[in-house]
Amino acid sequence: MNSKTRTRMIALTLFAALVLPLQLAAQSTAKQHHQHQYHHYQVIAPGTLGGPGNALIAPFFPRTGVLNNQGTLVGWALTSAPDPYCGNGPPCDANDAFQLQDGVTTDLGRLPGGFNSQSQWISENGLIVGGGDNGQPDPLPPFPLPQLHGILWAHGGMTDLGTLPEGGYFSSPLGVNNRGEVVGFAQNAVPDPNSFGFPGYGTQTRAFYWKNGVMQDLGTLGTGTDAAAALINQRGQVVGWSYTNSTPSAICAGAGFGYGFSLTTSSFLWDQKNGMRDIGGLGGSCTIATDLNNRGQIVGLSALPGDLVMHPFVWDAATGMTDLLGASSGLTNPFFALTINELGVVAGSAVDSAFNFYPFVWRKVGNKWKQTDLGVSSVPTSINASGQVVGYGSISFLWEDGGPAVDLSTLMPPNTSLIEVNQINDRGEIVTQGTDANGNHSAFLLIPCDEKHPGVEGCDYSLVEASDVASRPSPAVSGAAGRNMPQSLIRQTNRYRIPGFGGSPRN
Repeated sequence: MNSKTRTRMIALTLFAALVLPLQLAAQSTAKQHHQHQYHHYQVIAPGTLGGPGNALIAPFFPRTGVLNNQGTLVGWALTSAPDPYCGNGPPCDANDAFQLQDGVTTDLGRLPGGFNSQSQWISENGLIVGGGDNGQPDPLPPFPLPQLHGILWAHGGMTDLGTLPEGGYFSSPLGVNNRGEVVGFAQNAVPDPNSFGFPGYGTQTRAFYWKNGVMQDLGTLGTGTDAAAALINQRGQVVGWSYTNSTPSAICAGAGFGYGFSLTTSSFLWDQKNGMRDIGGLGGSCTIATDLNNRGQIVGLSALPGDLVMHPFVWDAATGMTDLLGASSGLTNPFFALTINELGVVAGSAVDSAFNFYPFVWRKVGNKWKQTDLGVSSVPTSINASGQVVGYGSISFLWEDGGPAVDLSTLMPPNTSLIEVNQINDRGEIVTQGTDANGNHSAFLLIPCDEKHPGVEGCDYSLVEASDVASRPSPAVSGAAGRNMPQSLIRQTNRYRIPGFGGSPRN
C-alpha cells in the first residue's frame, strides 16, 4: 500500500504507549495437541466498482464489525470517477460503500452532492453505518476538507445522520445495533488543542448517540473535554473513551501516529437509564476499552500505578474491573485484551521489546481466569462464539480449542496473498485483506468448507491435519523497546480513510 493511503478519518491506536523497557516473563500454558483437523476455505472477493481496488474499515480497536453472522460483508471500493477532493495527486479515484451478500456486490451509493462514501459496521439484522462527504467544504479545519457526515443504510434507504446540534461539520459512526441506535464521535466548534480523533480539526471530539433522527452529545467523564463512543450492544449499552481531566498522561500520549489520547483517559459505559459512568481502572492514568459483548462485559487494557505497564482487564457490573494477570503477577511487559465473545472468553496479547506479539485466550474457570498461550507470534483480532480465534503478525493464523494455531494460507487455494486477518463470525467465516492477482489491495471473505456451508462451488471438503504450525521466537527477550511497529500493524491503524485524501488502495 503506497503513501497515498495513509490519511484516514481516525486511527486510534495505543501501541506506542506500550514502548517500554520489558522482560517477557509470561509462562506458556499451551496444551499438547494431537491429531486436530481443520477445514479448507474457499475465497470470495467482492470485486470493485469500476476502480482498481477495495478495502475494509478495520481499526485495531475497537473490534472490527464489517461482517455479521448472516455472512454479509461491508466496506468501500474504488470507482472509475475522479475525486475532486484528492489532496495527494493522481491516481485518486472516488470510492463508494459496498455490501457483499450471497456473492453479489452492491454499490450503496453516497450522500446527495457527495463524491465518496464508505461503510464500516453492519448489525446482525443488516443495518449499516459509515460515512461520506456531502460535497460542501468544511470551514473549520486549517486546510481544505469536505464536510463528512455519518450515514445509516437501512431497508434500502440512506439517512444522513448530520452533526452535533452544538455545531461542527464532521461526524463518524463506529457502531449500530439491531434497534437502529448508532454511536460514534463528532467534532463540535469549540477549539481544543488536545482533541483526539482525526488530527487537524483542532476542535473538541464528542461522543454521540443517534436514534430516530436525533443526535445526542453523551458528555464526558469528570472535567474532561473530549470523548468518543466506540461500541453499542443489543441492549443499548454504549462503551467509549473520555478524557477525565486536563492532566497529561505519558502512557496515553504515546499512542502512535499522533492519533492518541494526550490527557488522562478512562473508558465509560452509558445507557439511557444510568447515563455515563466511569468503569474505573487498575491504578494508572489510562484505561482503554476495546470490546463489549451483549452481556455487558467490557475488555481492554489499563495502566497500573506509576504508568509503567498496561495489563488486560475484564469488567462487568457485578464484579467491576478484574486484572486478567493479577495485580501481584510481577510481569513487567505490556499485555492487552482486544476482544470478547458472548460466552465471556477473552482474546488478547503480550508484546516484547522487539515488538513480537504473543496471543492468549483467557477463560473463567470457577473464580479464576485461566490463561492459554496460542503458540504463535501474532496479534489476535477476533474471537467468535465457538472460541475460534484469528489474527495476524508473523503469520495469519486460525486457532481452535483442541488444536494448535495454523497458518490460514495453508487452508486456502494457492496464490492468495493475505496481509491481515480482521474478523471471524459465528459461522466460522473470516474476513481478510490482501492483494489480488494484479497487485491491488482487496478484501476477501473466506468460507469454510464444512457442514454449515454445503455445496459451495470450488470448496475442498477434505480435512487437513494441523501439522504445519508456525513456530515463534523465544520469549526470553530483554532490553530497550523498539520504536517501530511492524508493517502489518501499521496497515491496521491506517484503515480509516478520508474520502479524497487517501488515494487509491494500491500496494
